[in-house]
Amino acid sequence: MTVPLIVDVDTGIDDSLALLYLLATEEADILGIASTAGNVPVDQVAANNLAWLDLCRAGDVEVALGAQVPLVAPLMTTEDTHGPQGIGYAELPVSPRPLSPRDATTMWIELVRSHPGEITGLVTGPLTNLALAIRLDPELPRLLKRLVLMGGAFQHQGNTTPTSEWNIAVDPEAAAEVFAAFSGLPADRRPIVCALDITETIEMTPEHVRRLAERAGSSPGEAISSSDAPGVRSTASNPIVRHFSDAVRFYMEFHRDHDQGFLAHMHDPFAAAVALDPDIATYRHATVDVELVGTLTRGTTVADWRGMWGKDANVAIATHTDPEAFFDRLIDRVGALAARLYPAAQRAEFESGIERVE
Repeated sequence: MTVPLIVDVDTGIDDSLALLYLLATEEADILGIASTAGNVPVDQVAANNLAWLDLCRAGDVEVALGAQVPLVAPLMTTEDTHGPQGIGYAELPVSPRPLSPRDATTMWIELVRSHPGEITGLVTGPLTNLALAIRLDPELPRLLKRLVLMGGAFQHQGNTTPTSEWNIAVDPEAAAEVFAAFSGLPADRRPIVCALDITETIEMTPEHVRRLAERAGSSPGEAISSSDAPGVRSTASNPIVRHFSDAVRFYMEFHRDHDQGFLAHMHDPFAAAVALDPDIATYRHATVDVELVGTLTRGTTVADWRGMWGKDANVAIATHTDPEAFFDRLIDRVGALAARLYPAAQRAEFESGIERVE
């Protein structure tokens, strides 16, 4: 069975790899991609989304332009983490694909209304677009089959402030509105939250990249090393492998420079995997809200695990998974996609701009 999806992203290295994972998975039926400002400004996010669709020779997938700024706060971007274009060292050709004539908020509402009870929403960036859609159509939470989001930190340190995670910190008001809007749903319909507590256990290493290149039949062997000079580019014969590697290398260098090891946390690809198969994780239900006014804690997600607020649980927080089983899936699926789309005889065609879209 396929999983109809609306994917809302601020693309972003790990958002990019989440898109690759979905495009490489037969069960994923992407009905629309909503672009929102976050890791980079929204116009660059949309350009990245279109370019990855080209690289993966995807069919006619709608890409809509969304919110340019958060609901209240000034926009923060993070080019230091994701590179000036949001995709690390990767340099993708500019796509000829057009953007959707409708904006992301309208796309959310009209797609969900046309497929009531069927669509899974996946948000791997700030929740601005979805919050705006819910303001216009408060029934959306009950019309979605489920929502999966990457965001928050609970029993874990933050990555933006000491207590806050990036996606929530960019637009805390939007996150608070979305969590409140999903209150009252039955347990099997509550949003799934993939927070830093679990996503920072999903650590991609150079060995994973090597294995993916091998699965794709790319040559020469893909070797990323912490001893390489900063900015070394991949020479992989397969375009998907090469751009994947160049994006991930930048992310690994960032993590190393911030004392987290020469690795890359796969926050958003893990959330994408959960959206397709929730059984890859276990969950703990809680009532979650967002601190909006704390001088030191604005943007912090707060979980009431014991019912102290006297409110019903409104989310299911992913708590445990098998990281290596996840990487086995990612490597097999993205590697197989790369091998299928770019056998040796066709690789030069992509580089010359031929047959980017089938």
